[in-house]
Amino acid sequence: MKELSKKVFRTIFTILSSLVIVGIAIYNIKLYKKEYEDIKSNLAAMGNMNYNTLQLEFDDFVYEDADSNFITNNAIDNMMILNFEVYSVRLNGSEIEKIINHSNSKNDFNVEAAAKAIIKKGHGEKIGNLYINGYSYHYVSDLIVIINTKDVNQRLLFSLMESLIVLVVFETVIYFISKGLTKRIIKPAQESFDKQREFIADASHELKTPLSIIMASSDELKNDEKNEKYVDNIKSESERMNSLIKNLLDLSKLEDGVSIDNYKDENISKVIKKLCLTFESIAFEHSLKIDTNIEDDIIFKCSKDEIERLISILLDNAIKHSYKDSSIVVNVSKDKNINIEVINSGDPIKDEEKIFERFYREDKSRNRDSNRYGLGLAIAKNIVTNHNGTINAFFKDGKTTFKIILKK
Repeated sequence: MKELSKKVFRTIFTILSSLVIVGIAIYNIKLYKKEYEDIKSNLAAMGNMNYNTLQLEFDDFVYEDADSNFITNNAIDNMMILNFEVYSVRLNGSEIEKIINHSNSKNDFNVEAAAKAIIKKGHGEKIGNLYINGYSYHYVSDLIVIINTKDVNQRLLFSLMESLIVLVVFETVIYFISKGLTKRIIKPAQESFDKQREFIADASHELKTPLSIIMASSDELKNDEKNEKYVDNIKSESERMNSLIKNLLDLSKLEDGVSIDNYKDENISKVIKKLCLTFESIAFEHSLKIDTNIEDDIIFKCSKDEIERLISILLDNAIKHSYKDSSIVVNVSKDKNINIEVINSGDPIKDEEKIFERFYREDKSRNRDSNRYGLGLAIAKNIVTNHNGTINAFFKDGKTTFKIILKK
């Protein structure tokens, strides 16, 4: 149920966040495009007007006929641009002849230095990246039109910063909205799951008493040789049922979660080493051996009993599914997390996701003969989850690896 809750939350959060991010991105792209187009049109207009005027000049003479369609030099020189800080730089060859400011702005922008740098680059037009470029220009013939884009930089960066703040605020709101929607969506599933879990726990408790009576009675009946065969069957099936009930109760308790306050600092290096030694005799009976690579003195706040149960399940699973005359390898190391691996050589895993589901068995007939109900790995996963960790299984190069990562 925790996994379902996480998946629903991630889905809702991702969808809502994507909508906000796309909206903010579109807004900033449109703003950038508008500034870009404004600069481009101003460069083109000023360049064309100044260039046409220059074509009319002969020494100090300019056509000033009132009926003429031509724009005089004085009109261009006095033209004011409100939106941008625009400069016209008249050239005589490669030398600067005249600089005209077409705006009221007076700041530390060094037009002369910019013009000299542009002359070296040669004719052309460049607007560039408006977030970082200090100026844009249009250079044709003996005229350079320069726009100081520092104000544009500031406007765009300010808009970007505002967008980031808005994004943080929206992401916070979306987080709580996603939490609320997740609870509402999974509420029916949670109620159904809780009822199912309560039923399993209650039924298991109710079955324990009659089962104990049956097992005790079978021990008494064994004195009668005539019924020995039937008594053995009763005993065997009772033990199977007892094992199933115990696992169901354990799984039910683990799914309820545990209080971290009950956890204690444990040397899990020693815990795992001890378990490996215990399982060596069982492995030997199956013509297997256990090799260990366990880093010393790894301390972890945990439930010692649950960690022992976890490793026991994985070792038992490895022994049951290993080829004869092969080795089971147990690796335990520590970096920013604690890493535990149990590796065995055996048949490939048919479904790496489903093996952690309750009652999942790849070979049902064989598992029934060996009193395996598909609950062990489900219990293992819940133990890892309760310890804020992850467990995964994968098959590669003829080896099956169960990898656990416990966050410190």
